[in-house]
Amino acid sequence: MANVIAATAPVELLNEDRYKNRYIIAAAVSLAAMLQVVDSSIVNVAIPTMMGTLGVSLDEISLVSTTYIIASVIIIPMTGWLANVFGRKRYFAGSILLFTAASFLCGTARSLEALVLWRIVQGIGGGALMATSQAILYSSFPREETGTAMAFFGLGIMVGPTLGPTLGGWITDNYSWPWIFYVNVPLGILAALMVVAYVHDDESDGRSTRIDTLGILFLVLSVGALQFVLERGEHYDWFDSGLILSLLILGVLGTVMLVWRELTTANPVIEFRILKNLQYTAGTLFGIVVGAGLMGSVFVLPVFLQQILGMSALQTGMIILPGALATAGAMLVVGRLSARFDNRVLILIGSLLFGASMWDLSKLTAMSGAGDLFIPLILRGFGLGLVFVPMTNLTLAQVKISDLGQATGLNNFFRQMGGSFSIAMMANLLVHFTAEKKSALAGHLSYFDPATRARLGSITNAMMSRGTDATTAQQQALRIMDGMVARQAAVLSFEKVFLISGAILVLALPLLLLFPTGHPTRRAPGGAAHAE
Repeated sequence: MANVIAATAPVELLNEDRYKNRYIIAAAVSLAAMLQVVDSSIVNVAIPTMMGTLGVSLDEISLVSTTYIIASVIIIPMTGWLANVFGRKRYFAGSILLFTAASFLCGTARSLEALVLWRIVQGIGGGALMATSQAILYSSFPREETGTAMAFFGLGIMVGPTLGPTLGGWITDNYSWPWIFYVNVPLGILAALMVVAYVHDDESDGRSTRIDTLGILFLVLSVGALQFVLERGEHYDWFDSGLILSLLILGVLGTVMLVWRELTTANPVIEFRILKNLQYTAGTLFGIVVGAGLMGSVFVLPVFLQQILGMSALQTGMIILPGALATAGAMLVVGRLSARFDNRVLILIGSLLFGASMWDLSKLTAMSGAGDLFIPLILRGFGLGLVFVPMTNLTLAQVKISDLGQATGLNNFFRQMGGSFSIAMMANLLVHFTAEKKSALAGHLSYFDPATRARLGSITNAMMSRGTDATTAQQQALRIMDGMVARQAAVLSFEKVFLISGAILVLALPLLLLFPTGHPTRRAPGGAAHAE
């Protein structure tokens, strides 16, 4: 009798029961996602302190960041398959607990080897937090509220990179570096308890039992090698290094073998066949561009503020914070609007705002202050908020519920790789442009130029007035002039890199033409679109 009642019960009541805890679920999974994103950047500001405590070089301590990123990037595309093997709820809760336990052990580490080991484990746990969060959110909200769901998820993805340096700077200045890891422990436990209590598994979870061993091997080989090239290529002078060249070849061959394997096996660890969906593929391509634009600007701006304007990590974080709040506000608004407006228009407006903000940032000089950054960063934050939620909605709208885990994992993987490539490219371009601009500026300086002679004489006289002899004063004046030229060259280089960051997103706008509609409709578990 109960079965008959359940079978004849109105769909609305069943959905109401299914979705009744959606906001608690959103809080839990968004907290977990934010922990992962914040942890990717929070360590960087504590690097000098960690070097002194552990007695290691900058090259050695960089492994703390590199190994975490490589481990998490390898796991991200596997998250859909792992959720099918263990069940999405168990896998997600287990990943949070693994991440939390590894965070505690990172804080207790007193050697570089121990710290790197636990950072790898932390990356394995953290890799699941973004992609699986997105899949859980999308299946926990009704179709008309998917914009709100993606707004919750986007808060962690977009605001996290900004909060990381701010929080890390504050913790490092007021406490010791292990606390950048200990802070994850209570939040991780809270998120895990909420997931266990409120998240439910879908019918398709926990059904896969076969292990695609070759697929996993090719995935580790290709992603691990390529990510190392992107993370450490600049340190090894890129293709002048036999190691980097060998890893690049290995990564490309591994990628070819991975794609071949996954397209020819019945139980792939990565379901590349999802890319047959044109709308999903277009959204994923645009996601790569968003990742490149976001991570490129997130990487470049703090470097400019600290190296050119001489700000501390905490000051940098406080200047960037209003833009992060603008992103949060935009997402909450757009989460409601995306069901009513053409999402392509929202993406267009957001991309143009992001491009305008990068144009404004390109006008910064070595004399700029915090006031010059406020409006551009608000524009950047608001623009990114307008882009992320509609793009995610359109990307996943035509994906079957049963394929959400694979789709979100693959989408997050490509966005992460886009960000990694952008950071590597921006770092390389900064070095190249600075050398180029310095050479050009130095060509205009000559001892026979009256202005140059007057400036050099003024600095020399200032040094001599402080008791320095004439020969030493002139040498110091030459070094100061060289530093001034190098600083101006760096400012001009940042100008070009800011413009490139904005152009990346704006030039990708034609991809919007690949979307058949700007109004997302979600597919039901069986594959048919929900009725309006």
